[in-house]
Formats: sequence, C-alpha cells, structure tokens
Amino acid sequence: MASTPIGNHIRTLRFMAGEMTQANLGARIGMTRQTIAAIEAGKYSPSLEAAFRIARVFGKPLEEVFQWEE
Repeated sequence: MASTPIGNHIRTLRFMAGEMTQANLGARIGMTRQTIAAIEAGKYSPSLEAAFRIARVFGKPLEEVFQWEE
C-alpha cells in the first residue's frame, strides 16, 4: 500500500502525552488501535472529522498534527 501525502506527528505527540498508547488514543476518538497505527504510519488518511478529533486530544491546531506533503 502506498503512503498518503498526509504526514503526521501523532507518534511524537503520544509520547509527549505521557506515552499514550495507540489503543488509548483510539478509544478517546472512537477508532481502533489498528486504524490509529495505519494513520500514524501514513498508510491511511483520516477523515477530516477524525483528524480534528486527534488534534483536539493533544490540544494542538490541525496543522501541528498533520501536514500535506506535495
């Protein structure tokens, strides 16, 4: 599966948030750990709603969590 043009800092943000697990982040936004892992690895682009939910968990603006890589 090819990588998406959307990069992210989810792994770093999870580590900075007390080493939050993928499962914990998923539970907080209504997604599975597997989906969080795929988004984090750049194999899957989240919906806009999911992206905003992830950013909100970390208290960051969307563009500090996700980046468009042309």
